[in-house]
Amino acid sequence: MELRQLQYFVKAAETMNFTEAAVAVFITQSTLSQQIKQLEEELGMLLFDRIGKHVRITEAGHLFLEHAQKILRDVQKGKQAIAELNNAVNGELNIGVSYAFTSLLLPALAPFSTKYPGIKIYITYGNPEELEKKLRLAELDMILAFHNESDDEDLEMQVLFSSGIVAAVSRNNPLAKLKTITLEELAQQELIIPGKGFSSRTYINDLFYRKKLNPNIKIEMNDVHSILSLVQNGHWVTILNEKALFGWDKIKAVNIDTKAIKRQSYILWQKGVYRKKAAKLFADELMRVMEHE
Repeated sequence: MELRQLQYFVKAAETMNFTEAAVAVFITQSTLSQQIKQLEEELGMLLFDRIGKHVRITEAGHLFLEHAQKILRDVQKGKQAIAELNNAVNGELNIGVSYAFTSLLLPALAPFSTKYPGIKIYITYGNPEELEKKLRLAELDMILAFHNESDDEDLEMQVLFSSGIVAAVSRNNPLAKLKTITLEELAQQELIIPGKGFSSRTYINDLFYRKKLNPNIKIEMNDVHSILSLVQNGHWVTILNEKALFGWDKIKAVNIDTKAIKRQSYILWQKGVYRKKAAKLFADELMRVMEHE
């Protein structure tokens, strides 16, 4: 069994078309078919059903695909590890970030990029569930997100901070003078709130539901920077995790008069896999930013 055979098989399983797969891996269709046939003979099972010019993956093919993909990912990680030994400050870093972390991420990016100009950074935003799926598939090197401690045996959690949900208003807003605000008062304000995908959204919905309140929601959006820009320059009120206000000096956090619930945030890593040096260096930079907040 050869590595190239696994590559051909995975590409064929992804495209369900031997001709397209052959083009993608720069070989002829006949060569790809022959290599997959040799792989099937070695395994003693058909990986594809051939139906005229069409192919369909078999049950055995589905099972073998998971293992083949893992092998190819592990080989890629091994190559990355060796490359980093040769040039420790070059390479790519793929970071997954849940929406609420924008304000914390940006202050770490500039100094990190200055220190390590050879590292190319890719940022992917999404909700925690989407990001964790990408992490498990090795499409991301690390995630910044709120996370409930559970039995996630395949994830390691490096603690970042704990924080609560607050109301946020412009410092020019009369509400900024308050130390606390009730849910009843909040429900009467013109609110801009996070849309689906924010970790705070479920909590916000639950707060009002338990009090049987119908909040005056005017705008929903999945961009925390835009939300805070509108709040900073207007009469709007939003409800966010307090750490999302980091760096927004013209915005005041007002505590909500309800039972406080703290959320715990983490850097999430896939357990038992090689960690890129670039990822560890960025985690260190992020922790330095947190210490000086």
